[in-house]
Amino acid sequence: MSSGAAPTSPAALHPLRAWWAQRPPAAGAAVMATGILSVGLHLTGHEILSRTALVLACAAWLTLAANFAYLLLVERAQWLTRAGTPGALTAVAATTVLGTRISLLGWTPVAAALLALAALLWPGLLFLVVRHWGRRMPGAVFLGCVATEGLAVLGATLAAATTTPWLAHASLVPFWLGIVLYLIALFRFDLRQVARGSGDHWVAGGALAISALAGAKLLAAAGTGMYLWNADDQAVLHDVTVFLLVLDLAWYAVLLAAEIAWPRLRYDVRRWSTVFPLGMTAAATLSVAAALDLPWLDAPGQALLWVAVAAWLAVAAGALLHARAGLRSAGAGPAAVRSTARR
Repeated sequence: MSSGAAPTSPAALHPLRAWWAQRPPAAGAAVMATGILSVGLHLTGHEILSRTALVLACAAWLTLAANFAYLLLVERAQWLTRAGTPGALTAVAATTVLGTRISLLGWTPVAAALLALAALLWPGLLFLVVRHWGRRMPGAVFLGCVATEGLAVLGATLAAATTTPWLAHASLVPFWLGIVLYLIALFRFDLRQVARGSGDHWVAGGALAISALAGAKLLAAAGTGMYLWNADDQAVLHDVTVFLLVLDLAWYAVLLAAEIAWPRLRYDVRRWSTVFPLGMTAAATLSVAAALDLPWLDAPGQALLWVAVAAWLAVAAGALLHARAGLRSAGAGPAAVRSTARR
């Protein structure tokens, strides 16, 4: 090697590390999408498929958590840059979705630990993201609502599992706050994204879906025998939950029509933010059907679930092909560097 050669960075010598360093914060939507599919499959009795999806979601979550911790402890400047983007809130949302599925297994201590972790991350990340909100934002602007409602979903799920009234009452706070954040985000959302978005525009509907799911979980917690609120409050929660689900289904129809009118078939990591709302709408429909004793909603919920499964498979295939091309591209760089150094 000549003395004038530039030093080779460690990342340049490791294609996998170089490729992984380019993953955006929004990659957490893959965990959200896989986790909510696991929940939906559990609700419909497909336990083997549900647990398979859970294993994949756990593996992806652990990988992203390790990367999150590494950047926070070693590359603080890069962590702060990423933390200011809307996609950073997928860290909170993914943790709550995973915790919700784990709670359904009866692993209450693990789910409670994930709730505590999400609650710890939520205020700081939300502050960093909101301060960078601008006008004409992409669909990721609704992740503030999604992350907040995720706390309500997991909190209410644990409240029902452990018969803990204060946790159900505490979950009401993120439930109503999430709705407020949705309204604020709606005024900042660039409606042109419905026709031009790369996938995260679907979160406009997904945020309503997780809000409806949170309402259903709170109603289910009240149905366990705990006295949580009076009949009037119960009626308000009931009506708001139904209204949120109706709005979500309306968004679903609009976004689906837009996909048909303006097809966007190329893979983009933001397509995981399409799969998540699809799965969340299915889970919300099934959960509202159970909480409100509306069995006629079961069939639409199951149909929506298999649409989400098909979308997951399509996006996963695209992700694998894209990752393969990315690793080849990352590997070409170090090879060229070593070839040049030998000359």
